[in-house]
Amino acid sequence: MILACLKWVTHPGEPHDERFAGISPADQSALEFALVQAAALGLGVTAVTVGPAGAEKVLRDALACGAQRAVRIHSAGTLSSAEVADALAAAAPAARWVWCGDYSLDRGTGSVPAYLAAALDAQQALGVISVAWQGDGVVATRRLDGGRRELLSVAAPAVISVEGATAHLRRAGLGALRAAASATIDVVHPAAPAHIDEAVVRAYRPRARALAAPLGEQPLDRLRALAATGAATATRVETVTLAPPAAAARIAAALREWGYLD
Repeated sequence: MILACLKWVTHPGEPHDERFAGISPADQSALEFALVQAAALGLGVTAVTVGPAGAEKVLRDALACGAQRAVRIHSAGTLSSAEVADALAAAAPAARWVWCGDYSLDRGTGSVPAYLAAALDAQQALGVISVAWQGDGVVATRRLDGGRRELLSVAAPAVISVEGATAHLRRAGLGALRAAASATIDVVHPAAPAHIDEAVVRAYRPRARALAAPLGEQPLDRLRALAATGAATATRVETVTLAPPAAAARIAAALREWGYLD
């Protein structure tokens, strides 16, 4: 089975109007590659998305373009990349080839394909800019830093994420659009996560207070001003000039007075 993962996102200018929602150019390229590969291998394409009922629009568009099955993983809230990948892997555990876009219009992290490859125990080729078919496998070209390129020989099972404009999605005919409008879309409700992170509780720590800089012309004067943080402490700051034996005795007496010595 070939899986095309489509991320349903709202338009930045109309975030609360589902009529303007859709998929990114990268996801469109991923769907086109999935359709081309399916035709070459004689397999079917399953289009899958995560989102509310409004996300079914992108699935119907995928059905009109040639996908054989559509699956919507219901989610009314925001899921992490790992949770999205787990839900996708649970919905299509037998997928041999998985195609994804490497970015989305809502400036996501782009980490779902990597998590999905780990969940499916599959090879991964991320950030692909060109695809060539080689038998039952794929030769993918990745973009590297410094204008370099990397060629990857990819075999199933594999997850491949592609950049936008690497392939232009075909236009669906009117008959296919009308048929897709009434097609059945499978809705999957993901199970609750098995592991719930426990809250980390720490002791309350008040914010640091902003204090004025100490006054004094000499560094010693400023140091004394810092030491004199309260009235009780200020009375302990004094200058005494004594001979060494008497100075030692005075220090010991002060330490006893302050409670540092018995």
